[in-house]
Amino acid sequence: MGLTGLEIFKQLPKTNCKDCGHPTCLAFAMAMAAGKAGLDQCPHVSEAAKEALGAASAPPVALVKIGTGEKELTLGNETVLFRHDKRFEHPTGIAITVSDTAGKEEIAARVGQINKLVFDRVGQLHSVNLVAVTNDSGDADKFVAAVKVAAENTAYPLILITEDTAAMEKALEVVGSKKPLLCGATAANYEGMTALAKKYEAPMVVKGADLNGLAELVEKVVALGHKQLILDSGAREVHKVLADQTQIRRQALKRFRPFGYPTITFVTNEDPVQAVADAAVYICKYAGIVVLQTADPADILPLITLRLNIYTDPQKPIAVESKIYEIGNPGPDSPVYITTNFSLTYFCVAGDVEASRVPGYILPVDTDGISVLTGWAAGKFTPEKIAEMLKNSGIAEKVSHRKVIIPGGVAVLSGKLQELSGWEVLVGPRESSGIPSFLKQRWNV
Repeated sequence: MGLTGLEIFKQLPKTNCKDCGHPTCLAFAMAMAAGKAGLDQCPHVSEAAKEALGAASAPPVALVKIGTGEKELTLGNETVLFRHDKRFEHPTGIAITVSDTAGKEEIAARVGQINKLVFDRVGQLHSVNLVAVTNDSGDADKFVAAVKVAAENTAYPLILITEDTAAMEKALEVVGSKKPLLCGATAANYEGMTALAKKYEAPMVVKGADLNGLAELVEKVVALGHKQLILDSGAREVHKVLADQTQIRRQALKRFRPFGYPTITFVTNEDPVQAVADAAVYICKYAGIVVLQTADPADILPLITLRLNIYTDPQKPIAVESKIYEIGNPGPDSPVYITTNFSLTYFCVAGDVEASRVPGYILPVDTDGISVLTGWAAGKFTPEKIAEMLKNSGIAEKVSHRKVIIPGGVAVLSGKLQELSGWEVLVGPRESSGIPSFLKQRWNV
C-alpha cells in the first residue's frame, strides 16, 4: 500500500515555501498520496527523504518504452482505476501481426498496409503503434528474415513474438538497436530471455499460466535485474482476459509490485466483428497493448476512435489551436467567422462553411475548449477576448473589409464588440448549419 499523506508529510522539509506549487507542505503531501503530485516537484527535499519516499511517489504502474525515435511507444505511469478519478495517462498501443510463414513480398505488402492505418480525427492524426512479427513457422531463420523485412519497411516499433530463445537472439542481432518488445518470457525460458532483454536493454513480455504464476515469474525476472516488463496473464478468452486485466490493475494500485507493469492482450477471434468487440473490451479495461490480426481500416478506425475518447482528459475538453483557419481559398473579400476553440464547435462551423461553397476565415477564440454558450456564460467568450483576437491574429491584413460574423446565440455581444474592435458585427445564425443561407441573404462587401 502507498504511504498516507501524514506519513509523507513527516519526510518533507515543512518550510511551506510554495515552490512545489502547493500552499503548504501538508497540501503537497496529500497531493502526493493521491497520486496527483510527484516528489520531484519539491526542490528542498533531502536525499534521505527521497530514498524513503521514492517508491511511494512512483506511479503504481511502471513506465515502459518500446522502440526508438519519433515512433517510440510509451506505456504505464497509470495511477487510477477509473478514468474520471483523474485520467488515463498513456493510450493503448495497437499492434498488427505479421506472420513469418508469408513470403518476403507478402510481408512487405502487409507492413505497407499497416503503415497506411492513419486516420484524421478532429484535426489530429491517429494511427496504430506496433508491428508484431510472429514465429508461426517455428523456424528461426524464417523468423529472422521476416523481422528484417518488417524492420526495413516500417518506422513503427516491433514486437518479436517467439518463445524460442535461439530465434529471439538471432532476430535481436538484426533489430536489437531498435529496442523491440521481446514476447516473451515463460517459466521455461525466462532466464535466457531475460539475459537477452538485459543485453539489448529492451522491454520484455512476461507470460504466466495464471495470475499466481505470473506474479511468481515477474519476481524471478526482477531478481535477475530486469524491470522493463509487460505482463501477459496467459488468458485468451474474453471473460478471463477481462477478469485478469481488472485484477492486475487493482493489485497494482494497491502497490503489489509484481503487477505494477503495463499489460498486453491478444485478440484471437477469427470473426472480424467479434474481434473488434473483443479489442474494444481490452482497450476499455486497462490493456497497455492490444495485438490484432486484422489490418482492415474498417476494423481499426472504431478502435482508434474508442481509444481517443477514453484517453482524453475528462476534465479538459478537446480543443483546437486559437489561430486563423482558412476554409477553401479565401481572399480579401471573404467572410470572417468567430467561434470558440472547442473542437466539436470548430469542426461543425468549418464543415458548414465548406458546404456554403464560399471560402472564408474562421477565428476560434480560446475559451479553454468550451462551446459558444458555455463560454459566454462562463465569461470566457467576451467582446474583449474577441476584439483582442481580431487585433492580434493578423486577420486585418488578410481582408479588405471590416466585417465579422458572430454566432447568433450570443447576439448580445455585438454592440460592445463593435465598439471595442471597430469592426462591423453581423449576427449570424444560431446554428452553423444556417451559414449557407445566411451568406446568400446577408453577405456582401
